[in-house]
Amino acid sequence: MIYAVWIPLLVPFLVAPAAGRLADGLSPVRAARLLAGTGVGLALCSLLALALLVVPGATRFSAVSAAGRLVGPLSEAVPVTAVPLAAAALAVLAGCAVAVTRTARGHWAELHRAARTPVRTDGELAVLRDSRPDAYALPGRPGTPGRIVVTTAMLKALDPAEREALLAHERAHLAGHHHLYTAAVELAALCHPALRSLRGPTGYALERCADEAAASAVGDRRIAARAIGRAALAARAAEGPVRRRPRVALAAAAGPVPRRVAALLDRAAPRPRAGRAAAAALLACLVLSGAAALDATSDLHSSIEVAQGEAPRY
Repeated sequence: MIYAVWIPLLVPFLVAPAAGRLADGLSPVRAARLLAGTGVGLALCSLLALALLVVPGATRFSAVSAAGRLVGPLSEAVPVTAVPLAAAALAVLAGCAVAVTRTARGHWAELHRAARTPVRTDGELAVLRDSRPDAYALPGRPGTPGRIVVTTAMLKALDPAEREALLAHERAHLAGHHHLYTAAVELAALCHPALRSLRGPTGYALERCADEAAASAVGDRRIAARAIGRAALAARAAEGPVRRRPRVALAAAAGPVPRRVAALLDRAAPRPRAGRAAAAALLACLVLSGAAALDATSDLHSSIEVAQGEAPRY
């Protein structure tokens, strides 16, 4: 356990190079799923590793030792470092729990506030009277449908074909439940700082998913590219105070727009070798982290059996 327990805490630092290459090498849908799954998996493994670091030091206290029916010290616990290490790991775990809870509650509160915003609605479309061009997909609460929120200024900035492409883009975000991918990566990043590197690639992959859906809906990749480019230019050129958008909302004008437009206009197929290599690297990191966490758990369990005066079971 002494060595294996550190692997899940170090592996997340290796995912950034592969994550940045994934969206251009795989289809956007597969890239988004793999990035979100990797982020959640590595976050859980790192939390398990922290929990395993707490146990040896905690058993140095008589109350914990008595509760665990230990007749001797854990073989994995080094007296000089066990208690300080356990205290540090416990503090990090508590900080992660507070951050995740606060962020989840904040997202939920934002959805409630957005649902109460007075808007003119037409089915799934909600139109805001605003001089700033903006458009985004607002997911609904459980049991309620999501909405496409667009300002009057954004509708005026685009021609009819571009409006259709923009709405198809936002509709794809709602249909694909892309806010769940964003939330998963966001919460994973709160559990390990190195997983923040997954935010950008995941956001780009999700926007590329919606871009491709919009191009298929209007039947013209150039119209979709033009709609995204003009929407972004209109949003950035607008003057006046910026309306605060819910963090769980996904907007067509977000992210690296020039890169997305170039991808829509480039009909070349994704680079499969680069995509497979990046996917293999992410999966290898996930497997390594999971295997190390399981190995550390097994070692700790054997140490507890020994400390209880039992023969370890294999």
